[in-house]
Amino acid sequence: MRVALAQTDCRLGDVDGNLTSTEQLIKESAAQDADLVVFPELSLTGYALGQLAEDISLWPDDPRLAELAKHGPDVVIGLLEDGRIRRHNSALYLSDGEMVHNHRKLYLPNYLIWEERKHASPGQTMRAFDTRHGRFATLICNDAWQPMLPWLAAQDGAEVLVVPTNSAAKLTGGSFDPAEYWHDLLVFTARMQQCWVIFVNRVGDEAGVRFWGGSRVIDPWGSVVATAPTWEESLTLVDIDLTAVRRRRREIPLLADARLGLLRRELERLINESGPD
Repeated sequence: MRVALAQTDCRLGDVDGNLTSTEQLIKESAAQDADLVVFPELSLTGYALGQLAEDISLWPDDPRLAELAKHGPDVVIGLLEDGRIRRHNSALYLSDGEMVHNHRKLYLPNYLIWEERKHASPGQTMRAFDTRHGRFATLICNDAWQPMLPWLAAQDGAEVLVVPTNSAAKLTGGSFDPAEYWHDLLVFTARMQQCWVIFVNRVGDEAGVRFWGGSRVIDPWGSVVATAPTWEESLTLVDIDLTAVRRRRREIPLLADARLGLLRRELERLINESGPD
């Protein structure tokens, strides 16, 4: 399976322009025999939604989105979803002109410069899903920082975790380096869930924030097999073998002894002690 990492710099609020550049990259990927093209979080709308005076959210069944998946490769695309009453930070998996899966970001950060709860509502489900290439799950940016979500995806059979992201460079004068944290997190996730991890981050400057890129693919042993450059737009192609997931999970069956009943009992206890949400 050949994956194209579309590390882009979208234009805030310019949905039409972003759709045009997105389609061009999909066509370029198709010309290089890509089976899947992955774009960053909110790649059609931009991240700093509070800077916009108008609503730029899109319906998931917008025909312009379906057109993106008619050039050959499957597509993972990020957008602000119009959910009628609520808006969602969503990533759609599109294939052959149809939507296969819609993941709504579950954990919306509300600290430092991040104010996602002002502009979107959290999703309510975490599901793996079948594609023509294998079984996938999507985790949008901060979702991947919640340890239980990659585990849940793997328990649901996911062989590939797709992680569209808007990760900025250092936000404070302290020692926190997002690029270093992401590297360690992605390697750990791939090793412990014994799956492929496809991380696609954006680049460019938006509303005083600079995004660093560094998109990459990690194999089920935790080895980084492809890395995109930092700070610049790029289209990086990498071949992955999904049978490696089954080999790795057979070698060391970390996921087989989940003890879901035990977890349910302990979760119910914690819910009863602390409240339902």
